[in-house]
Amino acid sequence: MSSKEKEPLFSAKNIKLLTSPFSQSNPVIVQILGICSALAVTAKMKPAFVMAISVTVVTAFSNLIMSLLRKTIPSRIRIIVQLVVIAALVILVDQVLKAYVYDVSKQLSVFVGLIITNCIIMGRVEAFALGNKPWPSFLDGIGNGAGYGIILIIISFFRELLGSGTLWGYQVIPDWCYQHGYSNNSLMLLPPMALIIVGLIIWIHRSYNKNLIDK
Repeated sequence: MSSKEKEPLFSAKNIKLLTSPFSQSNPVIVQILGICSALAVTAKMKPAFVMAISVTVVTAFSNLIMSLLRKTIPSRIRIIVQLVVIAALVILVDQVLKAYVYDVSKQLSVFVGLIITNCIIMGRVEAFALGNKPWPSFLDGIGNGAGYGIILIIISFFRELLGSGTLWGYQVIPDWCYQHGYSNNSLMLLPPMALIIVGLIIWIHRSYNKNLIDK
């Protein structure tokens, strides 16, 4: 490829940036980041999904903006600039949630604001966006946000199903099960169960990806 030729938007390298965080470099189960929100917002699928979308949007656009600004920001104030950019994006996301999904916004409560301190976002800006071009940085942000979201959805699926007998707020375990002695496991709604589920996911993931153990 000539040096003047542009790299395709969805080259193999860019596709890997987008998809690697789904499994191989997942921020939650491989890098062990974002655990706190995984414990706090996964009792139900709907708030977990909204949190996943919110983090993906903030991660993608903070990566994009910081990549665009990377050559103009003095290194001594880069952390301050990152926090300002991320905080502005979080405020926008919070206002959109309050406008369109107010009930979920109330369930998420302070955890939307705490996206500002999510180590996945700061980590990707520092480790990737400040050293790469805008488009790869944007894809990296989407990939890591989506990888985080996949784990939240898996955890919330089991917690809501076994803890409440519902999925997305709709009852899926039929009444006859309850009439024959089945009861919901209220322990699944407690944060420690989310940690146990995360541990099981990590164990299963590493059992099928033994090469990650040495990394």
